[in-house]
Amino acid sequence: MMEIKKIDYDFSVCKVADYSLVDLNAEFCFTGKTDEENSLVCPTNKIPTNISERDDGWKAFRIQGTLDFSLIGILAKISGILAENKIGIFAISTFNTDYILTKEENYQKAIDALNHAGYKIVEA
Repeated sequence: MMEIKKIDYDFSVCKVADYSLVDLNAEFCFTGKTDEENSLVCPTNKIPTNISERDDGWKAFRIQGTLDFSLIGILAKISGILAENKIGIFAISTFNTDYILTKEENYQKAIDALNHAGYKIVEA
């Protein structure tokens, strides 16, 4: 079964005017740019000053290892388990793997649900 690694940071989801003040060298820094917005997910203590909106109180975990692009349904299965337990998520996919964020008040419940479903939980 896959391993889930807990990440020991408090995260925030933000909208930024631009990325000029973002600490791109932070250990965790996720950006997303579209024709409508510049989004940023980063540790709460690394939020830049040029944000227009923010949502604090997120905790994260990641699927350990490098996921092959041919693998299908990994994120769907995890999000399904969490949905069955009425836990909302914010998912981020990178080249190597997937990160799942839940609100802090649901984090332990999410970890417990995944553990119960057979995922191995690894501490940060």
